[in-house]
Formats: sequence, C-alpha cells, structure tokens
Amino acid sequence: MKHEAKYGVAIEGGRIECRLCPKLCKLRDGQLGFCKTRLNEGGRLVTTIYAEVTGCSMDPIEKKPLYHFFPGQPILSLGTKGCNFGCIFCQNWQTAHRVDAPSERLLPEAAVELALRQGSFGIAYTYTEPLIWFEYVLDTAVLAHERGLKNVLVTNGFICEEPLAELMPHIDAANIDVKSFDPAFYRRYCKAELEPVLRTVERVRPHWHVELTHLIVPYKEEAAILDDVRRMRDWIADELGPDTPLHFSRYFPHYKLELPPTDEGLLARAREIALERLEYVYLGNVYADDGAHTRCPRCGALLVERSGYRAVVRGLEGGACASCCRRVNVVGA
Repeated sequence: MKHEAKYGVAIEGGRIECRLCPKLCKLRDGQLGFCKTRLNEGGRLVTTIYAEVTGCSMDPIEKKPLYHFFPGQPILSLGTKGCNFGCIFCQNWQTAHRVDAPSERLLPEAAVELALRQGSFGIAYTYTEPLIWFEYVLDTAVLAHERGLKNVLVTNGFICEEPLAELMPHIDAANIDVKSFDPAFYRRYCKAELEPVLRTVERVRPHWHVELTHLIVPYKEEAAILDDVRRMRDWIADELGPDTPLHFSRYFPHYKLELPPTDEGLLARAREIALERLEYVYLGNVYADDGAHTRCPRCGALLVERSGYRAVVRGLEGGACASCCRRVNVVGA
C-alpha cells in the first residue's frame, strides 16, 4: 500500500533525498531506496509498505528478546518487508530482502483493535526492520498509546536524528541490535555503519527501556572478538549504565554466510567478560541456565526463572528484590 512518506527532501536534478536513515538515498523519479520500500514517485517520496504486514503473531516478550519488560507476557508482534541493512547472515531474509514477499493489509486502527482483542499489553514492531516502516509504526503507536497499550521496537537502530525525535515519545521499549563493536564488520557484513547505531542507543536510553542484542559471529580470531566484547561492555557500562540488559546470541550459518556456528565456549567467555561490569547478561540460541535467569545483582536471588521462552517471576516485589530490597531494572513485573 503506497502512502506519503516523511523526510523526503527535493534536491538537484529532480531527485529526492530520503532522510529517514543515514544512508541518505538520493532517488531519481521511479527509483527505490536501498531498503526497496521508499520510492520517488513523480517528485514525491512514498512508502510502498504502509500497513503491509508479512508477520502477525502473539509472541512471548522474551522472544524479542526483552527479558526485563513485562516478563512472561505475550505481545502482538507485527512485521513487514524490506530492510536498510544488507546483512549476509540475515535470519529473516525471505521478507527482509524480498519486496515481493506476500503480505496482508492491516491498518493502524485494526492493529490496535486486534491487540486489544488478543489481550496483549502492547504491540511489538519486529521480525524485519521496523524503522523503515516509519509512517505506519508512528501512526499505529500513537493510537496504541491512546488505548493504553505499550509500543516495542526490535530494531537495528539505524535512523536519522530528526525522525527518531518524532518517534521517541511514542515508544516504550526497544531491543536494539549492536551487531558488532567493529566498524569494519558493519561495512563488510551489514552494508552499514556502526556509529549511527551507537548514537541511537545513547539517545533513547534515558527515555525508553532498552536492551541490547549482540550476535557473536566467528569471523575473526577469538581473542579479537573478545577484545570487541570488552570495548562494548565498557561503552555500555559508561554510557548507558551497568543495569542495561545485554543478550549475546549464538550465530548459525544462514542466508549467504557459511561460517561454522559460534562455539558455545566463546559465548560463555564473552558473558564472563561482560559480567565484570554489567549486571544482566544473557545467552540466546543456546541452552544455558546461567544465561537465562534474572538474578539480583546484590544477593544473587532468583528474580525471573526462564525455560525457553517461558518466564516466571519468582522474587520481585514492587520493582525490587524480595530478598534484599535492592531496586532492579525490570518493568511491568
């Protein structure tokens, strides 16, 4: 469904510069941007995916993953097609890199009503990159807030400052991918840049509940990967706060990348390093009790017990540990 798009600026030669994300695509008449969803149509910028939904499901919030935001609760999850990254290890490439992927129309009002009927506490914009779905996410999020629902993004964080400022008041939580702390990895494997992602995370952290995901891809020697983990850990602790949840996820060969799966020992060592300065560090795509449960950073009491995507709140009272009364960064429990 075509819809007028925001953040298009006319430039020389009849082109339009799309200023939604830092790629700043300069589009001739009839040309699509890198994301394959934003189009110069006769001198105006339009989005081709407004209200086009390729995935719609009630998911556990832990699947996003968000472990500290309404733990154990299901949330209506919506996704579209297209992406402003070109990750060669993409796990959703059938929709992220196929603009002809089948979709159904779900207007913002209908999405909100569906969430309410399903008993969801909110709407998660997920599966593929929701920031390129900007106009739809914004319209839906505004309506969702009016009806008492929460809004959640699962995103790569690659957005310009002006649209981020417009969206910011309407989002409650986000899981943001920091795919590597190596700028060369972003350029080689994602066709993107690291610095705009870090700026986004730093900017939204005071306003949203934020958790970070880092897929550890074994693309270089372990020692170098662990050095990047240390730098990421220090940035999180110093710029975001040590109570920011971090999820390390195990890579498996997918799409165009055929490196072997990440060694589970590497994930465990990355977690040990991160825990030197961070309070909540989790492991994904691997079975590990120590990397699944939420424990009190002070006394070690079990706060949220997890098995797969099932979560049970055990030791929280009023946002604090029931054993030692230490305040913890868990919302909605």
